[in-house]
Amino acid sequence: MGRLNGRTAIVTGAAEGIGVHYAKALAAEGANVCLADVRPSDAVVKEINASSISGGKAIGVQCDVSKAAQVASMVAAAEKTFGEVHILVNNAAVFARLTQTPMDRLSSDEFDLALAVNVRGVFECVKAVLPIMRRQKYGKIINVCSGTVFRGTTGMLHYVASKGAVLAMTRSMANELGGDGIRCNCIAPGLVMTDAIAAREGVDHIKQMSINTRALKRAQTPDDLVGSLIYLASADSDFVTGQALVVDGGAVMH
Repeated sequence: MGRLNGRTAIVTGAAEGIGVHYAKALAAEGANVCLADVRPSDAVVKEINASSISGGKAIGVQCDVSKAAQVASMVAAAEKTFGEVHILVNNAAVFARLTQTPMDRLSSDEFDLALAVNVRGVFECVKAVLPIMRRQKYGKIINVCSGTVFRGTTGMLHYVASKGAVLAMTRSMANELGGDGIRCNCIAPGLVMTDAIAAREGVDHIKQMSINTRALKRAQTPDDLVGSLIYLASADSDFVTGQALVVDGGAVMH
């Protein structure tokens, strides 16, 4: 029996990268999963539904999380298919395509893009699932923050600012929604070697610099985040809210 049998989860940014691992892990624990992404997630949905080890089923919905109408339609599709929504994983974000740029050369458009997806996207998704979670008197909201928030990484002001906002929003949401039985926490990964990151020019130097800051001297993979995700999504963390769980091999200790 999976720890999430009978639960329904929405994972944003689930067509590639870390989001794929999140969706598969939730399904393997028995959850039905709605994969939301601006790109088609058909291949991942097919794999989950065909898997003999996945207790849950999956659907895919194309959705830009910065667009309220698209988010509302996505949540409605998840509710119509599976009946309820118990877990929301706000994973969608722009990162790999952002350029590392000194702040005085950072364009307003690139700054606005980071905030529109990484911050307003979280707001839109939480707002859309609230009526369902309030009706259930139960919900798990898992926002994806970043270890950069605690380090003040240079050259990434737009990204760090957006993830700092996610951490602050998580704390406010936890206080505001606790009375409705809704828990809200965030995972703060370090540099995770997804395919998109691994393909970037000069990534070997950046990867080694990241490893050098860690107590555990190796690169971080998407699978390193799965255990923390399932903990926060399951009943194991029912008395945990408003927290940031840093998963980065010990580069940040707080």
